[in-house]
Amino acid sequence: MSWSKEFFKGIIKENPTLVMLLGTCPTLAMTSQAVNALGMGIATTFVLLGSCIVISLLKNIIPSQVRLPCYIVIIAGFVTLVSFLLQVYLPELYSVLGVFLSLITVNCIILGRAEAFASKNTVSRSIADALGMGIGFTLALLLVGSVREILGMGSWFGIDLTFGVLEPILLFATPAGGFMVFGFMVAVVNKLSHYQISKKKMGCEGCPGGCASCTSGCSEKKEGND
Repeated sequence: MSWSKEFFKGIIKENPTLVMLLGTCPTLAMTSQAVNALGMGIATTFVLLGSCIVISLLKNIIPSQVRLPCYIVIIAGFVTLVSFLLQVYLPELYSVLGVFLSLITVNCIILGRAEAFASKNTVSRSIADALGMGIGFTLALLLVGSVREILGMGSWFGIDLTFGVLEPILLFATPAGGFMVFGFMVAVVNKLSHYQISKKKMGCEGCPGGCASCTSGCSEKKEGND
């Protein structure tokens, strides 16, 4: 698989949040506002990229018996680095992310990519995979956070969009609204992915109406029999 395919699979085809349903805890907790979602996504991407590079470099040195504890220690080191940087340069974002920043250490996306990919592949492929998964996770959080902030607060990145005319729907700013938006996003992505799969099918089994509506597979079979 090429570098580009490794990168883009995490953004669309294997999006960790909307397709594989990983990292749902920060997705629901940190998406009440778009800026919080973006901050969590960037922090997670940084930790994912750094830890996957180190794990890929050390994959032949780390004993298999203690690989998971070693992975967690490496990930925790990058989480600590991100925490220090946010404390110094973005203290407001650091206070908003709170405990969920520390929980990046046990985020199933990061530990899963370390175990399933970085520990078995080269550094270049691990970088492509980590960037794709991280950006895919960030885009998913930003999408959910943008919808929730626009509908629930009438703003986007703090910019008022209602102009004092429309009343925001406060439900979307609550945890229940987060579940609703997230569920809707997952359903849309799932429907689109099934549609793409059905388009790739050849023959009568790929036609929604069966042989009666088939204009490709059945006609080709008929010509072959003739």
